[in-house]
Amino acid sequence: MLARIAAVRDQIRPSERKLADYAMAHPGDVINLSMAELADRVGVSEPTVARFCAALGCRGFREFKIKLAQDIAGGMPFLHQDLSVGGELDADGNVPGGVPGAVLAGKLFDRTIATLMQVRNNLPADAVDRAADVLAAARRIEFYGSGNSGTVAEDIQRKFFRLGMPTVAYTDSHVYFASALTLAKGDAVVAVSSTGRTRDILDAVQNARKAGADVVALTRSGSPLADMATVSLVADVADDFDIHSPMTVRIAHLVLGDILSIAVALRMGDTLQERLKRHDRAVDAHVSER
Repeated sequence: MLARIAAVRDQIRPSERKLADYAMAHPGDVINLSMAELADRVGVSEPTVARFCAALGCRGFREFKIKLAQDIAGGMPFLHQDLSVGGELDADGNVPGGVPGAVLAGKLFDRTIATLMQVRNNLPADAVDRAADVLAAARRIEFYGSGNSGTVAEDIQRKFFRLGMPTVAYTDSHVYFASALTLAKGDAVVAVSSTGRTRDILDAVQNARKAGADVVALTRSGSPLADMATVSLVADVADDFDIHSPMTVRIAHLVLGDILSIAVALRMGDTLQERLKRHDRAVDAHVSER
């Protein structure tokens, strides 16, 4: 919930933004307040609180508090505050001007694990099934991404390629823009974007949708990309807070890619097993000939 608040903060009204700032700064206080008390403390009306909860996907103030309490109980508050950038480790194993290397490693592991648990807890099972059904039925799958998301798109494409599916990954914006124009009904695109607002990705996805192709998006909830896609698997990582967040959202997207590839593989059944055996035998024979 804290990550979701951060994700929608810049998209909501100024009065609701005051609630977002207060909730992120004082989550422990919010869960113990009534709607009237929260409205009075922040200086907004009760209907504004209700709209704020709805903007977060909650059916009411009570559900909002329950989800916020789950964040607190699960140790979700951000771990950025005492991390700083430094140079090489000194003789004592510390980062100059920062924190000890062992502490830094522990915090980064904790942040990554917390991010994965957050994505897992917010991942609707029906979204996974719908995305897997789209990809399993696709005649051809194209994977699009830019920057860090481009490396994720390439990694996921290699997993689907091994399943024997016609796939290709594009990380050049001009190429995937043009390629999307060649798609048709029965084709599919997997678009990866941590923000869901990259203009080039949005333009390519629009081309694909107009051509009749389905789009599976790995992105942020409430983003333009999520709205345009046939189905979205969301990872709401608060990437405004520190330099490590872009890394954690990349890992979350890689795991989502693993989930999709395995879900599609299970749908292929014995046919895939025979294909993989032939593949392994051919690779072994090729290696032995060298």
